[in-house]
Amino acid sequence: MRNWEKYIRKVEPYVPGEQPKDVNVVKLNTNENPYPPTPKALEAVAAFDIDRLRLYPDPEASVLIEAISKRYNINKNQIFVGVGSDDVISMCFMTFFNSDKPILFPDISYSFYSVWADVHKVKYETVALDENFNIIPETFYKENGGIIFPNPNAPTALYMELDKVEDIIRHNQDSVVIIDEAYIDFGGKSAIDFVNKYDNVIVVQTYSKSRSMAGVRIGFAFGSPELIKALNDVKFSFNSYTMNAYSLICGVAAMEDEDYFNAGVSKIINTRETAKSKLKELGFSFPDSKANFIFAKHESVPEGPAKVIFDKVKQRGIYVRYFNKEKIDNYLRISIGTDEQMEKLYAALKEIIKEEK
Repeated sequence: MRNWEKYIRKVEPYVPGEQPKDVNVVKLNTNENPYPPTPKALEAVAAFDIDRLRLYPDPEASVLIEAISKRYNINKNQIFVGVGSDDVISMCFMTFFNSDKPILFPDISYSFYSVWADVHKVKYETVALDENFNIIPETFYKENGGIIFPNPNAPTALYMELDKVEDIIRHNQDSVVIIDEAYIDFGGKSAIDFVNKYDNVIVVQTYSKSRSMAGVRIGFAFGSPELIKALNDVKFSFNSYTMNAYSLICGVAAMEDEDYFNAGVSKIINTRETAKSKLKELGFSFPDSKANFIFAKHESVPEGPAKVIFDKVKQRGIYVRYFNKEKIDNYLRISIGTDEQMEKLYAALKEIIKEEK
C-alpha cells in the first residue's frame, strides 16, 4: 500500500434505486411521483431572465423560505433549505450528532442513515421494530447522542401516530430528535407543531415525492431558531450557494400552487388504495401503507419469492425495488405509479405467479 492510501476515507456508499436509461419502462422503484410538477414551475422557468445565471444565487434562498413560511404558517427563522432532504439530513448529522454517545434509529429504516453516520464518524445503534414493523417508542428510552426516524417509515410505509412521536421526544429532551417526513403528505399528520413546543426537534420534508420535483433537489427542515441558526452556520462553512437559481423559482411556484398539490396527492392516494385491493387479490400481504409505495411480500412463490418476482417483472420492463437485507429480503417496495402503470404491473404479477406455482 502506498503511504497516501492510508489516509483516504473509506466508506460503504449508499446505493440508490436503479435509474434505467430506457424511458419506456414502467418505473416503480424509487418512489418518484408519476405525474409532472405544476405547470406554474414551467411558466416560472420560461419567464426567467437567463442573464441572471451569470450571478450567484441568493445564498439565503429568501424567496423560497418566504414561500415555505407562508404555506406552513411558521416563522422564516425556523426554516432551513437544502439540496434535497438527503442534503438537509446529512447537514443535520454534521451539526447535531457530535456526542460520544451513539445516535439511535430503527433497524429497518432509510439505509442512508448508517452511511451518513459512517461518513461523519458518528457512533450509532439501531433499535428493533416489532414483528409487524412498528416503531416501539420505548426502545428509544435510553441514553443517546441523538435520534432520527422516518414517519411514515421507509421502506415499510407505516405511519406512527403523533402521540407516540411525542412520547419519543418527551423521553429525549437532552438530544436532538429528527423526524424525517419525506412521505407525510400521503397519509397522517405532520409533527411540525412540535418544533414550537420542543426546542430540540427537527422536522424534515422534501419536494421529491408529493411535489414531483425529485430532479430539482429541494429539501427543507423546521426547527427552533437556535437549531436552524446552527444548521445555517454549518452550511455556510461548507457551501454558501446550495440552492441554484432555477431551484429557487421552481420551488416557489410549486409551494404556491396548493390546488395542483392537493389534486396530485389525492390521485396517488386513490391509486394506492386500489393497489392494496389488487395486490391482496394476487396473494400479496403488506403493512398498511400511508406513503406513495407499498411494501409487499408473496408467500406462494416457492423459493426466494421477492427476488424471483423482482427479476421477472424487470424482464418485462417493470422496475420495483428489492432489498437483499435480513428481515426484509422477502419483500418488494412498489412505488405507486399512474393507474395505467399499475395495471401493467398487476398483469405482469398475475403471469409470474401463475408461472411459479
